[in-house]
Amino acid sequence: MLKFLNRFKLDETGAVTVDWVVLTAVLIGLSGATYLVISSSVDGIGGNINQAMSSSVVSTGSNTAPGGLVTAGTN
Repeated sequence: MLKFLNRFKLDETGAVTVDWVVLTAVLIGLSGATYLVISSSVDGIGGNINQAMSSSVVSTGSNTAPGGLVTAGTN
């Protein structure tokens, strides 16, 4: 029995698998944390873009001014 325990203790046959499982778990955890941090900022930027696009006017242009997107205060 003592021989079996010593052999089991010295056996490294599954160590690489355990390392990969730990590294994968850390990667998934960091990905989730990054998502939580970035998601609110992306939602805020999307709302700002939506508001800017909604308040913009598309101009077809005239003889003196080119057409394009006109936002408030940029006549």
